[in-house]
Amino acid sequence: MQLLPAHPMKIGVLTFHRCINYGSYWQARLLVEALRGAGHHAVLLDHGSPRIDRAEWRCALRPVLPTPVPPADRRLYAQKTRKFFASFDSLPCSRRFPLEHPEQMDDFDAVVVGSDEVWNLSHPWYGHSAIFFGERVRARRLVAYAASFGNHAAERGLPPDRARMLGRFDALSVRDTNSRALLKTLGLHAELVLDPCLQFAPEPCEPRKATGARHVAVYGHNFSSAFAARMREWARKRNVRLVSIGYRNDWADTQWITAGPEDFMRFMADADAVATNFFHGCVFALRNRKPFLCEPSPYRSIKIQELLSTAGAQDHLADAGISAAHCDARLLETPSPSIEARIAKMRVASAAYLDHALRQDLESPAPERARA
Repeated sequence: MQLLPAHPMKIGVLTFHRCINYGSYWQARLLVEALRGAGHHAVLLDHGSPRIDRAEWRCALRPVLPTPVPPADRRLYAQKTRKFFASFDSLPCSRRFPLEHPEQMDDFDAVVVGSDEVWNLSHPWYGHSAIFFGERVRARRLVAYAASFGNHAAERGLPPDRARMLGRFDALSVRDTNSRALLKTLGLHAELVLDPCLQFAPEPCEPRKATGARHVAVYGHNFSSAFAARMREWARKRNVRLVSIGYRNDWADTQWITAGPEDFMRFMADADAVATNFFHGCVFALRNRKPFLCEPSPYRSIKIQELLSTAGAQDHLADAGISAAHCDARLLETPSPSIEARIAKMRVASAAYLDHALRQDLESPAPERARA
């Protein structure tokens, strides 16, 4: 569902656009491309921080910790990281400014905060960055699209200063009911919308050449031994290859650690099925109407369960007691028509929210913000 053509606005998108993570890259790119496609002058706000760069790059070379990373794999992860750098260079970005000094950014008609875990106070390096709560952002209008508190549960609440910052937004939307419930405790209403990777369609890929080979995309890391054993047994019986993309999973038949963001997009579209423990593994399976099975992990349990509940796809979750019959059904059958219908309905609502949030009269006084 694309956005309606609109009176052009100067829009900045504020998110984690330089993370070495396929989901983060694509949600940023698809959102800014959708805004540009609607006629807006949209760019990603190119915040920079040496501290965060160092943390991000260290993680990129050892992404499967606490599982040890052999030296040979570090070279492969470095190749993957360089592909991300090349993709970052092609993104439409603003003039670069220090993350800690958002007052140095350009002025915008509107800033759209999100998607991703932009409000997760537990994020290891972005968790204390007030900019994502709108602090000192130079915009006449402040809008959140598909933002999330990540694994920060609603009952934990928010510090008063962060709550006060969110109260200054002109329009709020989130991608999960946990985030919506947290905002409700603050007396703030938020619409529930889809992640950009599920909302906006990328440019179509050329059809895969018929090779006769079948493969399951394995996306994630540190799966349980029970899930790995179940997947291996399933694949062996059906002569299907398990291909792990982006990370090492020794139980897969093939490791494609060096895949870049564009490689990932095409690979997920070409896969016969998806086995994942990542949020965006589920998102791309749903996006491409692929059979899939997801093992929830402690860090991602909230957002994965919320996504599948919203889509009516809870039976795609796998636990230690999963039966062979259940595994067969989820990995051989495309998502049900009821799931497709829910997603289609949410696409309409998500587009309507963003269109409305950006079409508000910019001549009306903006709320007071600490932005100078």
